[in-house]
Amino acid sequence: MNKRNKVSKLNRDYQHRKALLNNMATSLFDHERIESTVAKLKAVRSYAEKIITRAKRNLDLDLSNKDQKAQALHNRREIMKKIKNEVVVRKLLEDIAPRFKDINGGYTRILRLVNRTSDNSEMGILELTVRKTREELKVNRIQIAKQREELRKTRKKELRNKREQAKSNKAA
Repeated sequence: MNKRNKVSKLNRDYQHRKALLNNMATSLFDHERIESTVAKLKAVRSYAEKIITRAKRNLDLDLSNKDQKAQALHNRREIMKKIKNEVVVRKLLEDIAPRFKDINGGYTRILRLVNRTSDNSEMGILELTVRKTREELKVNRIQIAKQREELRKTRKKELRNKREQAKSNKAA
């Protein structure tokens, strides 16, 4: 008897399933629409909606208050446990969460497609209910690429500075 087990296992062990959900949620927030099998999409849908709800909690916080600033940081770190890409996390907190400010739940929808010909699996599209147009997404992609390049440059500078400090400490 398999009672009280609501985890959709997707024929994967825990680490693989966790990585799959993290990657698919990251792709969903990055592209605002993903295509996969319906079983995977159903698992990702609840996972992604919980992340959006967590991101929405930061909207009402007053960052001048020390406790609420700590709560905002906590929410951001909890999101970053699941979504490793900093640019996507920034997009989620600054762009996607405000779109759903007045909506309680139902942030995503699954559209069913024709079954896959090779193995006849049910295919579908998972998308955000409030999406941007293709043109807006293209403009955002250009901005995100610039942000990633700036992040990469600042990290290189930081690494260079750390190496120089380590060399100077060894020499002293």
